[in-house]
Amino acid sequence: MKRVLITGEHSYIGESVENYLHENYPKSYKIDTISVKGDDWKNYDFSKYDTIFHVAGIAHSDNGKITEEKKKLYYAVNTDLTIDVAKKAKKDGAKQFIFMSSAIVYGESAKIGKDKLITKDTPVSPKNCYGDSKVQAENGIKKLDCDKFKVVILRPPMIYGKGCKGNFQSLVEIADKLPVFPYVNNQRSMLYVENLAEFIHLAIKNNEQGTFWPANNEYSNTSELVQKISIIKGKKTRLIKGFTPLIKLAGLFSQFPNKAFGNLRYDSELTKYKTDYRVNTLENSIEKSL
Repeated sequence: MKRVLITGEHSYIGESVENYLHENYPKSYKIDTISVKGDDWKNYDFSKYDTIFHVAGIAHSDNGKITEEKKKLYYAVNTDLTIDVAKKAKKDGAKQFIFMSSAIVYGESAKIGKDKLITKDTPVSPKNCYGDSKVQAENGIKKLDCDKFKVVILRPPMIYGKGCKGNFQSLVEIADKLPVFPYVNNQRSMLYVENLAEFIHLAIKNNEQGTFWPANNEYSNTSELVQKISIIKGKKTRLIKGFTPLIKLAGLFSQFPNKAFGNLRYDSELTKYKTDYRVNTLENSIEKSL
């Protein structure tokens, strides 16, 4: 039985992964969760754990300019805390450290009509302090990587699932309220939280180390996603073509149109693993999320 410590109490991803592993692999894992707010965690014994799954962090929820105080907080939590937890894990004798980074290390979505395909050769190019705080955390924990302390870095795209907040929930609310929605031809990589949890299981089981890019097998189209959600909820949202030029124009004045309708996708080869972790298709993952 593997012993796993999740650092980041009450986090959506941490709780979802813990529930998935308990339900699907009840005899394989003993999982504990701790908060890393304050300093109490520094006295906690990490030596009894095979894997530390670090999910604590500040999510990207800012649009436009942010204060210097908030900027410092991003680096304090997403960078410094991550490195400090990893250093303690290594010092105490834990064998593996899994860090939740993000696709945001490659910058924002491409503008509407422009493609953004991320391959193994795409360099990181963060466009805000949130993305840079993740990059700096990655750089810090990579220095700790060795045969006895294996560092795993995950760079997932947008994660969604039942009870999640953020962009997916916004699409659900739109599908609830709007009978019509503009059709824009775009492709985005997304990751259903149970597919992520299965990947975590495999990474622990196989004692992995390195950087990985877990994502759904299928790309998502924002407009079609809204329509799928509305159908599942017993409604019908009609997609209207011809609005792309207007939405492109709006993208010159606001980040939201490009964030919603821009392209950001991982090369399919990049997201593959030696064992398939995509236990849910896009279709049934949307159903389960609602």
